[in-house]
Amino acid sequence: MSAALPAPLEGGQHRRPIITAAIELTARSGWPSVTMARLAEVVGVSRQTVYNEIGSKAALAEAMVAHELDRFLTVVGAAFDRHEDDLVEAIYDAVRAVLELADDNLLLRAIASASHGTAPELLPLLTTDAGLLLTQAKAMLTERVAAYRPPFSGERLGVLIDLVVRTVLSHVMQPSDTPARTADALAWVAARVLGVDATPPLRHR
Repeated sequence: MSAALPAPLEGGQHRRPIITAAIELTARSGWPSVTMARLAEVVGVSRQTVYNEIGSKAALAEAMVAHELDRFLTVVGAAFDRHEDDLVEAIYDAVRAVLELADDNLLLRAIASASHGTAPELLPLLTTDAGLLLTQAKAMLTERVAAYRPPFSGERLGVLIDLVVRTVLSHVMQPSDTPARTADALAWVAARVLGVDATPPLRHR
C-alpha cells in the first residue's frame, strides 16, 4: 500500500460518489470489471475526472478500504460514547457493532470472495498489507481506551488493543461464531486482562 490511506472525504465533489460506485460495482460484477471508464459512465463524469479524483486503480482500492474503515471506526466511536463509564461493555458493544456491520458489507464480501480467486489483488488490503489499516484502528482505540484510565498503559495496553483489533479483523474476514458471541468472548478476555468483572460474564453462552 502507499504511505498513507487516503481520507475518504478528501478530494473534489465527485470523489465520494466514485468510491461508492466502485464498491457497488465490485460487489456486483467483481473487481476486474471496475475501470475508470466504467466508473465515469456510472457516476456521470469524464474519465479524466475519475483519474483526477482517484489516480490509479491501486489508489482506488486503497480509497475504498479507507472509506469503509471510516464507517467501522464511526460505529466503534459510537459504542464507546454509549458506555463512558464501563470499558468492558464498550469493548463488547464496539466489537459486536463492527462484526454486525461487516456481515452485510458489500466490499468485504467482494474481498472475501478473493480467497476463491475472484479478485486476489484486493485480499492483501485486509491481510498481508493491512499494516496501515491496523495502525489507524489501534491509534483510535488507544485514545478511547486511555480515557478510562485502565490499570496499565504503554506497551501492555498496546498488547491488549492489538489482540482485540487483530482478532476482530480475523473474524471480519472469516467469522467462526455470531457477532454477539465473538464480542462476548473478547469482552471476557479484556475483563480478565484488565482485572475487572465482566457483567454479565459470557452472556451469550
